[in-house]
Amino acid sequence: MRELSAEARLHLYARSLSRRTGASMHHAAMYSAFAVIVAIVFGTLSVHPF
Repeated sequence: MRELSAEARLHLYARSLSRRTGASMHHAAMYSAFAVIVAIVFGTLSVHPF
């Protein structure tokens, strides 16, 4: 197994960091969409039209 250069190690680290950031942004978007849906549902349930 050959030794990785510092540039290759930095590139691998940046790619893994980018992948984690993308995944966490995806999770945040999913949770916020779920929160908006819940707020709309509970908001419409609390309105009494009659």
